[in-house]
Amino acid sequence: MTQHSHAGVHSGHDHGHRLEEDLAQLLELDAETSGSALDEMTAWIAEQVAAGPRTVVDLGAGTGTGSLVLARRFPAAQVVAVDRSAVMLDRVRAAARGQGLEDRVQAVQADLDVAWAAVGAADLVWASSFLHEVADPGAVLGEIRAALRPGGLLVVVEMDTLPRFLPDDIGLGRPGLESRCHRALADAGWNAHPDWRPLLEHAGFEVLAPRTVSTGASPAPSATARYAAAWFARMRPALQDRLAAEDLDVLDRLLEPDAPEALLNRRDLSFRGSRTAWAARRP
Repeated sequence: MTQHSHAGVHSGHDHGHRLEEDLAQLLELDAETSGSALDEMTAWIAEQVAAGPRTVVDLGAGTGTGSLVLARRFPAAQVVAVDRSAVMLDRVRAAARGQGLEDRVQAVQADLDVAWAAVGAADLVWASSFLHEVADPGAVLGEIRAALRPGGLLVVVEMDTLPRFLPDDIGLGRPGLESRCHRALADAGWNAHPDWRPLLEHAGFEVLAPRTVSTGASPAPSATARYAAAWFARMRPALQDRLAAEDLDVLDRLLEPDAPEALLNRRDLSFRGSRTAWAARRP
């Protein structure tokens, strides 16, 4: 998931490291608030795999949420978590140790815009919120197909929309703030991805029917307020020149931790979202 970042570009190694740490926190909050969506999706994938996979590759692994779910779903498999970020891969290793999976989850650092990762032959490749971020998805799909054993499966997962948290009327400014934020970010190219079926077919895969699962939880988990605050803090710089001043002022009030109307103090939040998976088999 972390091949590229939507965060603004700043100079300095320390600042870049902090941005990666912030993104890692966001990914972990997403995992905490997504309920059973990953379990539901990997259960569906298990039905599509002809036999228990021996090697599973998680591309753009981020903090390793998918890697660990896949390791638990396929207990006989070795899981290779690939990311270009050393910060993320440190989180993967720590999480694997914490769950007693360090002997089955391997972290590999690679930038797929530069070269394919040294992952060997694979039975299952998982690419969640990642493939649309690479510079040449067609080339990467070719590399994935070459890495998969005959009959192997590629699963491409995307967020259908950016996550939602707020009611339409939050008691501040004009109603519809979150919708205006999402439209502005869509214009900026956030979460832009294609229908992957034509590209997968062009790359020589046999594509199965897609599967969509809800990532929202009801009632909202306790981490929802922290996830909302982290998500809006990540969006805020990109919205600086894309929203009216009134909306920007409201965003700043929502992000002020000590304000009574701040995201961290609200009781009207709910996490709503969904993800779609395209499963594609190498003939």
